[in-house]
Amino acid sequence: MALGPIEVLVVGFPGNQFNGEIIPELERLIDNDIISVVDGLFLQKDADGEVTFVEFDEDGANADATRLANLLNQIESLISDEDVMELAEGLEPDSSAAILVFEHTWSKPFRDAIIDSGGMLAANFRVPGLVVEELLNELAAAE
Repeated sequence: MALGPIEVLVVGFPGNQFNGEIIPELERLIDNDIISVVDGLFLQKDADGEVTFVEFDEDGANADATRLANLLNQIESLISDEDVMELAEGLEPDSSAAILVFEHTWSKPFRDAIIDSGGMLAANFRVPGLVVEELLNELAAAE
């Protein structure tokens, strides 16, 4: 199975205010073969900084976590407990996060076209949107 690029996204919710409103957009992205969520979990950091986490598909998860579990195209163990704890370090106390590991499924036909044409991927990097916005603002200010 040839996968597309894999990305880990941590979506934080200060004050533990996860309400499931991101799920319809995730469903749209999956239904349109843009991404495939291959792993994920939900973590919480209490006021004392203690971290707990639950896989979306674990028994006893809340309804939103169960709904997220239904979106998974599961690939085992792409994110370790150690990875989760490292990602949790960046969360403020009394907050929660959804950690989503997803495949860029949109890129697979393009990757195949590159290979079929005798090409190869020479470089790949991501520029955060905020960095692009800052650059465009600086350019506009310089004009």
